[in-house]
Amino acid sequence: MKYQGRDDFKHSEVGKIGVLITNLGTPQAPTAKALRTYLAQFLSDPRVVEVPRLLWRIILHGVILRIRPARSAAAYKTVWTDKGSPLAFHTQAQCEALAESLHKHYGDDVVVDYAMRYGKPAVSDAIERLMQAGVRKLAVLPLYPQYSGSTSGSTFDAIADDFTQRRWLPDFRFISHYHDYPAYIAAVAEKIKAHWDKHGRTDKLMFSYHGVPKKYLLKGDPYHCECYKTTRLVAEYLNLAKDEYMTTFQSRFGREPWLQPYTDETLKSLPGKGVKSVQMVCPGFSSDCLETIEEIGEENREYFMESGGEDYQYIECLNADAAHIEMMTQLLLENMQGWQAQKAAEAQQTETLAKELGAKQ
Repeated sequence: MKYQGRDDFKHSEVGKIGVLITNLGTPQAPTAKALRTYLAQFLSDPRVVEVPRLLWRIILHGVILRIRPARSAAAYKTVWTDKGSPLAFHTQAQCEALAESLHKHYGDDVVVDYAMRYGKPAVSDAIERLMQAGVRKLAVLPLYPQYSGSTSGSTFDAIADDFTQRRWLPDFRFISHYHDYPAYIAAVAEKIKAHWDKHGRTDKLMFSYHGVPKKYLLKGDPYHCECYKTTRLVAEYLNLAKDEYMTTFQSRFGREPWLQPYTDETLKSLPGKGVKSVQMVCPGFSSDCLETIEEIGEENREYFMESGGEDYQYIECLNADAAHIEMMTQLLLENMQGWQAQKAAEAQQTETLAKELGAKQ
């Protein structure tokens, strides 16, 4: 096997600190062709769909990828903008703002990049850019507050796969979750409070998280528990009584049971129970995307209003809000404690000693 390395490496290079933020991914265009490529990669991940590989391959390529791309493309067209996919431009904006924030602490000794687990920019491409920039210490922050094997775990798989093909590995730190991190809880709660200041409050505050199959919970995945803990901590921050809020799960796929209660079914039932107004917040999403803008902002609004609801409000994700960037900065600084970039004088000494031993550059 040939391992990736650098033919142009110089012993005088100053080693830097790298930060990589990652998110789920997005198709390159709102077309059936682009969705087929994206969904094929996403749904082929054994972390996402835990079904025997041969059986799943037949189902995926024989049925799903023949039907779902066109349907998904139609949904993506409703959220696509001149800047492209919301998830893509929000993540890029987060990366740029985080780079500016971290430069205040590390100057030019830090390099910040972003990647998508599925689609582009790919994890392996981002790692290669960081390594080419001289990164020798790498911190990775997947932008999934609550851990699941299908998200954070899958991201680690992608990084590990890249590392198995790389000659020189960086010192490495991986932040697997931050569901109860105080600055994250405060950022979500203050976003809700800011919305209340402008629009008032409703009968119920709904916390909607992306669902996963129930069997993942039964096999030990902590995602369900971490979602409920996030809700509880935000509710405590806001001094909410237990009957003023609830947790639900959206975006189920297939026929098997997923985490419940389901967001759509809950919203259809609430007006009949006297809940005529709701505010929706999605703390499991770091950026607005198809699942928040179209599914929560539009599709579930229709379910609620058609069932007798009177007021439905969606509270945006943290995106590149200043509080979100400050939270990420704080979280990364805590996890990078003890890391210092190499000094130029040290690199010069390394070059001198290496050349004495026969190195050419």
